[in-house]
Amino acid sequence: MNEYKQRIADGLLYEKLSYMGAVLVRGAKWCGKTTTSRQIAKSSVFLADSRKGAANRLLAQQRPDRLLSGAYPRLIDEWQEVPSLWDAIRATVDETGNRGMFILTGSAVPPQVDEDDARREVRHTGTGRIARLTMRPMTIWESGDVKGAVSFADLFEGKDVVGSPSELQLEDVAELICRGGWPGAMGLKGRAARGPAKEYFEAICEADISRVDDTLRDPLRVRGVMKSLSRLQGTQSSASVICGDVKANDVSTLTEDTVYSYLKALKKIFVTEDLEAWCPNLRCKTPVRTADTRYFTDPSIAVAALGIGPNELLNDLPTYGLFFETLAIRDLRTYAEELGGRLYHYHDKSGLECDAVMRLENGKYGLIEVKTGGEALVAKGTVSLKKLAEKIDTTKMPKPSFMMVLTADGDF
Repeated sequence: MNEYKQRIADGLLYEKLSYMGAVLVRGAKWCGKTTTSRQIAKSSVFLADSRKGAANRLLAQQRPDRLLSGAYPRLIDEWQEVPSLWDAIRATVDETGNRGMFILTGSAVPPQVDEDDARREVRHTGTGRIARLTMRPMTIWESGDVKGAVSFADLFEGKDVVGSPSELQLEDVAELICRGGWPGAMGLKGRAARGPAKEYFEAICEADISRVDDTLRDPLRVRGVMKSLSRLQGTQSSASVICGDVKANDVSTLTEDTVYSYLKALKKIFVTEDLEAWCPNLRCKTPVRTADTRYFTDPSIAVAALGIGPNELLNDLPTYGLFFETLAIRDLRTYAEELGGRLYHYHDKSGLECDAVMRLENGKYGLIEVKTGGEALVAKGTVSLKKLAEKIDTTKMPKPSFMMVLTADGDF
């Protein structure tokens, strides 16, 4: 077994356990949820284990109190295999009033904690008892591919930030895009490094997307939808646009409702993670678009869906830019959450865009444009950021703490 590498999620999990009775660690399969949770848990039970899973699931249904007994924090791995455990855990936390009792891990969102469904139906989502922590594949800092010379915390504090020579070239970043942040791919090279992402894509199409809600879905259509998403990542494309794109490459009939159900299922198993729109106070009356931007949880999923590799990306720099943006958004989300913030995007009806807005709980924010590199693209990103900053009404909200053009290729 490889030596465990510290993850940003470790600190966030410790923090949430200090003030909540339980923490749900959710995210894509193979991203490291169980490994991270086991470093902190003092006892554990595995509901998807091939050896004891069936017995544990039966015990969870008949005597949940016995399954939940053990040293705290107690890890309940893949808890969604027995959804009724959610209420049992919530009740146990209520009865004891203790903090840091349970860590739940899951690779899918069952009905009890589906926030979208909970808005329409009366369900207890665990508010006040169970905190949520979304874990993603490793950032390139966590994987050790960069040293992290620039601190976002320092940028928000207005400190002088001195960069360092770039550690990666365009070819290196292409490899990172195709490998992804999967812990199982760390230390591997070439085709072997891209293997976990390819296997994950196959598992999604053949089984995982159907298991999430017990709805049988055609693997060929799943592939078609995911290929379309790969081409449309970084956009606010609607289900109708995706449906048209799939039908243009597939002779079979397909409806928008079917595409929507596929998109929702992919979101529930954390294959995709859309980026919400940011609506600042503006000096002018420019309408702001509120549609989410579509992204995969990891760029390697899109690479696997299209069946391409680093060479194909390097030979098609516009496509390279889209995939690099997905990698950047993946990492920026994690860095934002470590600071207690969230990531958004901005797009108004005049066509002005900002790929990422990192906003903290105290109202501070930074504007980030993602570009492949080169003087022309960097200059374009700079102009766009300045235009947006000039639109913001600084009598009603602070000015940006920083503006950044994030590049895949550059000297620093």
